[in-house]
Amino acid sequence: MCLAIPMVLVERNEFEGVAEIDGVQRRISVMYVPEAEVGDHVLVHAGYAIGQVDADEAAKTLELLREFSDSMVEL
Repeated sequence: MCLAIPMVLVERNEFEGVAEIDGVQRRISVMYVPEAEVGDHVLVHAGYAIGQVDADEAAKTLELLREFSDSMVEL
């Protein structure tokens, strides 16, 4: 199973970019999403942006991931 995390693209050049979530930034490849622009939400898996989502979908996904994470702490 693969898990891609929605992150905001804060920098980009032709092949690489920087994505951010909760103040944490990571350098990523943007070769699979050539149409992505700074400010867009991209799905990041293993250092690669593999798709784009809108802001609402990104927020919903992050909320679910945080709920899951919180439930694991309670175990």
